[in-house]
Amino acid sequence: MDWLFASLNYYIYILVVGVAFFPLARRIFSRFSFDSGYPFAKVLAILLVSYATYVLGTLKILPFARWSIFLTIGIFALINYLIFERSREKFSTSSNYKLLSVIIFEEFLFLISFLFWAFVRSQEPSIQSLEKFMDFGFMNSILRSDYFPPADIWYAPLPINYYYFGHLTGAFLIRLTGVVPAVGYNLILATIFGLAVTQVFSLIANIIMTYQPKIKRALLIIFGLLGAFIVNLGGNLHTIYVFTRGYPNESTPTPFWQILSGYNPLQYWYPNATRFIPFTIHEFPSYSYVVADLHGHVFDIPFVLLTLGILFLIFTGKWSWKWPVFLGFLTAVHYMTNAFDGPIYILLAVLVLFFLLKWSLRFIFSLVIIFVSFIVFSLPFSSHFTPFISGIGLNCAPNFLLDLGRIGPFLFERGNCQASPFWMLFILWGFFWISFVLFIFARSKATKQIQSLDKFFLILFSFGTFLIIIPEFFYIKDIYPAHFRANTMFKLGYQAFMMMGIASTVTFFKIKELKIKWKRVLLTGIWIFFAFFVVIYPIFSIPSYYGALDRTPNLDGANWFTTSYPEDREIVDYLNAEVFGQPVILEAQGDSYTDYERISAFTGLPTVAGWWVHEWLWRGSSDVVGERIPEVSALYESNSIEETTSLIEKYQIKYVIISRLERQKYPNLNEEKFSKIGRLLLRSTNGFGALYQVN
Repeated sequence: MDWLFASLNYYIYILVVGVAFFPLARRIFSRFSFDSGYPFAKVLAILLVSYATYVLGTLKILPFARWSIFLTIGIFALINYLIFERSREKFSTSSNYKLLSVIIFEEFLFLISFLFWAFVRSQEPSIQSLEKFMDFGFMNSILRSDYFPPADIWYAPLPINYYYFGHLTGAFLIRLTGVVPAVGYNLILATIFGLAVTQVFSLIANIIMTYQPKIKRALLIIFGLLGAFIVNLGGNLHTIYVFTRGYPNESTPTPFWQILSGYNPLQYWYPNATRFIPFTIHEFPSYSYVVADLHGHVFDIPFVLLTLGILFLIFTGKWSWKWPVFLGFLTAVHYMTNAFDGPIYILLAVLVLFFLLKWSLRFIFSLVIIFVSFIVFSLPFSSHFTPFISGIGLNCAPNFLLDLGRIGPFLFERGNCQASPFWMLFILWGFFWISFVLFIFARSKATKQIQSLDKFFLILFSFGTFLIIIPEFFYIKDIYPAHFRANTMFKLGYQAFMMMGIASTVTFFKIKELKIKWKRVLLTGIWIFFAFFVVIYPIFSIPSYYGALDRTPNLDGANWFTTSYPEDREIVDYLNAEVFGQPVILEAQGDSYTDYERISAFTGLPTVAGWWVHEWLWRGSSDVVGERIPEVSALYESNSIEETTSLIEKYQIKYVIISRLERQKYPNLNEEKFSKIGRLLLRSTNGFGALYQVN
């Protein structure tokens, strides 16, 4: 039961900081009559303490150390205590007994969700495959940093040139709880899952109470849990292929109606739901949790839900000038965490404010505050970051624009023309669009307040649809030729999924409130029919990745070394125990998505050249790593002591790794020279691995 003990020990820290930040959460979410915004307290704690330590670390005022994190938490706890003291009478009313029971339920929901996903990850906890090396490497680099920006583990000696604030929040949780990083990686994913489940539950419950203040608590819980499931575990209509013969790996999937043959779940492969339209990506949270890459879009899920909650409060409450400042801060966080999310939520905020304030001076002034706040709050990141996006491409540009090539930021590239068939778009987004239509039919004109609430969800549905349509016309230019609009569709669709997932759950509530029985029954049947395909997705995705969930639980993400590269586990453990700071190491350079760069990823120590495609994306040129590859080869294979020492001095290399992958990559590897210019620190038990200090 080591996994359970580690999980509960970690959980206690999250519980304590969440309780400490509840006065602030209650102040912000004072109109959330169901729970006073309790689930958002943990998110506020993680967000505000991480940001504060980031700013202090960037300004070289406080190091990123455990004692400084506790100091920062202490200051915030004092602020929360003062907020509590100012509102002591409100906190002491008899209604708080009812609130306490809700808080206990939501805390239990978080704990169960957290432990559930920790257990799921314990069935296959490996930090290996896909882009886990990148995500774990970012966090390890941050954990080794006293101040910011952190070092790029794959391009010494420069800092990271990517969106890493989310990874910093992960490193904050590891440092706060004192958990081993390779275990912490999996507990962080479980934390994000637990936060998102309880946040969506809270949002749905409080939204429905705004619609119907006297609704029974049991119904609130049912709707809240349904929304939490759809947003966090739901898929799309692609699961209709469960009821077909499936389709082989082909450039264009066969339409489901052409291969109907009855229920055949063994033919269903869950990743196809995220790669259905050729040359594109259209992921959603459930898939992200399953494959367990801790990318920026995953780290940003709790912050996105916080922003959606704030926008709901703004749209349905009394206006205050504090909101634009807070929105500016949140959009800056989105930008630093997952760049696309910054402009997405700036645009959504502008849209919400426009419908609220129209063309008024308050609207104009609010926009100015948001943009200024965004610039100021993102400055600690942007001052060390060089954007690598080269323009905005026009999909299927006409010939007269192709001849021009470029106008300002807009690109017109020959051959870049991809159109999504409508039936494919419907497979991906049909449930939400059906819910959109049903919402319109279920709207009520009872009161102006209800009409105003309805307008907010019409905005979410419309804006989500807008995000889905954008990649049909425009794409953000990156380095991928055939998949030129994949990232654009991915990042925009991801946010559309969460927005419309919440709105679709509210739609179901609206339908159930209809007075006309035949209409209620008909619309309920339609909604449930399409929702069925969405909610069955995890039945196939989780077992496909994690098996029957009957293995001995283990949360150690480095455990795969034991069977694959046991010698590397010894090297990693030695470096993590004996080496401080971030001296440069030398390890074999390899392609992205491979096991190369495993030492730098698991130690946070920068190496000379890492995953080529990733650095190409981050720095805008294939040459940045390409030019170093021959030098890494020379470092391992050259027989010249002079050339080797010259390159060691050029890159300030202190430690050299020689292990199985190095011997495979460099068949002419000359290990003897490192004994002459340095000293052997470690020889692995099986004799395959060695660690030399050369500087």
